Amino acid sequence: MHPEVAKLTEAGRISNEVGERLSQLAPGKFCLHKNWGAGKVKSWDLQGGKLVIDFEYNEGQEMGLKLALQKTTELDGDHFRAQKLESMGELRGMVDKDPVGLVVRILKSLGGSLKLDQLERELVGSVIPEANYKKWWEGAKKALRESRAAVVPTKRTDPLVLRDESLTAGESLVSDYFEAKDLKTKARALEAIIKDFSHVSEDAESQAKIASDIDSTVRKGIKLHLGQALDLLVGRDDLMEVSDNLVLEDSALRLSDLVQTESSKIGSELGSLPAARQRKVFEAYPAAFGDTWVKEILAIFDIVGPRGLAEIAKLLIENEKSEFLYVYLRGHVTGRTLGPDSLLWICRERAKLAAPIFDHEVGNAILSLLERDAMDDGPRKSSRLQTYFIDEKDLIADLLEKADVNESKNFGRKLNQGQIFPELDRKSLMARVIKVAPETQELLNGADSEQTNSGQISSWDSIDRKKAEYKDLVDNQIPQNREDIKIAKSYGDLRENAEYHMAKDNQKVLMRRKADYEKSLSNVKGTDFKDVEPDAVKIGTVVNLDASGEKKEITILGAWDSDPDNNVISYLSEMAKSLLGAKVGDTVDVVKTSMTVKGIKAYK
Repeated sequence: MHPEVAKLTEAGRISNEVGERLSQLAPGKFCLHKNWGAGKVKSWDLQGGKLVIDFEYNEGQEMGLKLALQKTTELDGDHFRAQKLESMGELRGMVDKDPVGLVVRILKSLGGSLKLDQLERELVGSVIPEANYKKWWEGAKKALRESRAAVVPTKRTDPLVLRDESLTAGESLVSDYFEAKDLKTKARALEAIIKDFSHVSEDAESQAKIASDIDSTVRKGIKLHLGQALDLLVGRDDLMEVSDNLVLEDSALRLSDLVQTESSKIGSELGSLPAARQRKVFEAYPAAFGDTWVKEILAIFDIVGPRGLAEIAKLLIENEKSEFLYVYLRGHVTGRTLGPDSLLWICRERAKLAAPIFDHEVGNAILSLLERDAMDDGPRKSSRLQTYFIDEKDLIADLLEKADVNESKNFGRKLNQGQIFPELDRKSLMARVIKVAPETQELLNGADSEQTNSGQISSWDSIDRKKAEYKDLVDNQIPQNREDIKIAKSYGDLRENAEYHMAKDNQKVLMRRKADYEKSLSNVKGTDFKDVEPDAVKIGTVVNLDASGEKKEITILGAWDSDPDNNVISYLSEMAKSLLGAKVGDTVDVVKTSMTVKGIKAYK
């Protein structure tokens, strides 16, 4: 108890309990206020019942003793909040020189555990500028993991935990593994053990216990978490590679055992694993399947995701099995059955691994897949491929490099008449086709142009929509652009006037769109699709199809009536062209898929 307070208690003026609490607010002591943060008592006047406290957010605050007793709590001088008042210069020096020590100080002050957002609140603005914190924490996190001073969470919602200082580095690594509750966390803890294996290299007993635990954990988790089970089993094999002591028991589960028994599920489970881990799984295929391993691994090629299929391709080529890979790819490209990840890989590897099978047929396969994906129910699966097709400026030139005139024209016709791309994108892509194959210009303005010769057919509703769009363009967008140009001119010096150049570029786009609208509207023929005889597939019919048991209903309408979300397609699309003229009972090849016409009815 403070001597001045002790006199008051001896005189009976305050109780011992109040005296003890009052002594916590003696000059030089620290306290915590809910709104003003940590504070250090600067002075007090016991007779006058007042004291002055320098708070973090309110220096020189005068308070009544009674109010201070009610509104503050004791703060130990070693607490991090108190250190910020006393030793801010030292703490700021630790930011770069000793980030681990800085975090450990905070953890010790707050009971050894805190969430990452709590850590941020303790440091940002006072010790570390807000703009620097994110970069600092990335470095500090790495240093903490390497020092083993604290358990750094993989999720932001999990706590940062101070390690028991009595444990050695090796004991901490092993402890982290056995404290992990799920397969994913165990796999990451195992990675840390392998990375810092020197700390446990002599601990044969712990290595054996970890291997045994992996075996039992994987057996329990196979059904619900196959991908994570494979990840952990690969980690076990990596541990064996660095260990001189670890030997698997004959009864232990091997990676090849799991690959063999779960082969039908593996392809869809590996996507979340890093490429190196997936590679280890693929390398187990020869041991799992013997002479048929190539067939088995190609069975999952198109479903393992972009990282996995790249590793399978490399593995086959390295093992001199590339002819099987190229036969597989060529067959699926010409059959239009290759998925978006595989086609994207072929495009990206067109000058390297995929060079032997890269040609115009890959382009046709891409267009077919994009159109098919647009018509299917559910989320789009080919958006990455479509974006790459548009953004990769040299792709079309590479696709058509060895194509003859007819092959280039067929590709250009498929692209130009499809309903896949927005108008501006389609025109940009066609410009690339024409650049590499000038003969395809006639698709837009020559004898081959179906649009120029006979005119397009579309519903009156879609024509009205086009007219409304044209009216908005002429009445609103073009006049606004003229105003934008005038305003930009007023800024002066047109040579370096970015606003002016942007407005002029936009003017060119708008005028091209105006010409396109006028050409289209002058050439279109309107219809209400009435009185269509459903004796065969025609424009204005609803077609019921059967593709190997899968039912599909397609409505074929005019050039501007396409609505993929509701299975309405334009008669100019590849799918519609395959169906037009077919009758009930006919089986036709629709985008390389065999379909039987089961029923035809009039749209109206």
